[in-house]
Amino acid sequence: MEILDQSIAAEVADRLLEIQAIRLQPAKPFTWASGWKSPIYCDNRLSLSFPEVRNIIRDNLVRCVSHCFQEAEAIAGVATAGIPQGALIANDLALPFVYVRSKPKGHGMENMIEGKVVPGQKVVVVEDLVSTGGSSLKAVEDLKNAGFEVLGMVAIFTYGFDVADKNFADAGVRLVCLSHYDALLPMAVKRKYVTPETLDSLAEWRKDPGSWMQE
Repeated sequence: MEILDQSIAAEVADRLLEIQAIRLQPAKPFTWASGWKSPIYCDNRLSLSFPEVRNIIRDNLVRCVSHCFQEAEAIAGVATAGIPQGALIANDLALPFVYVRSKPKGHGMENMIEGKVVPGQKVVVVEDLVSTGGSSLKAVEDLKNAGFEVLGMVAIFTYGFDVADKNFADAGVRLVCLSHYDALLPMAVKRKYVTPETLDSLAEWRKDPGSWMQE
């Protein structure tokens, strides 16, 4: 996993906290679908409702693609949250856009990928959030199976789990993110969303989320 720029990482984390797209509740953790207890909940889709934040994210994701994947010929969003972000980027770069479903459409053409499929076309995948990387890398595999050449992936935020780094490395997929968990924590303390005393617990969660606060 790569971070585009540490100053951008801090700004994006701060803005996501400001609009409550990211919430931190170490004393009253959230429960993820996996059953993991988590002190953090991230819903970057909220940024779409705030034009200033939306534009900051869009501009920097465009910068990610332009700087890191200069050969890009198309943009692919991962359903559902990566779709609007991907469309914004594709529009700004004047590139074709497609999106990848989580499962094939249940009727009609039963498409997995919506949009014009051009075998051999070089595509950059857009995600809003990377946790373990499982669903993100499935989308990459679906694009490859359709004939696309996947250059890599850009995302707004990552928790920075070791398992995600391993999964992307094993798949040979380059991941570039705007912000990450390590940039978030100082901003959360600055905004007094958490206290400095809770940082150890928050750091432990990221190291071993599966067993954090489990009885």
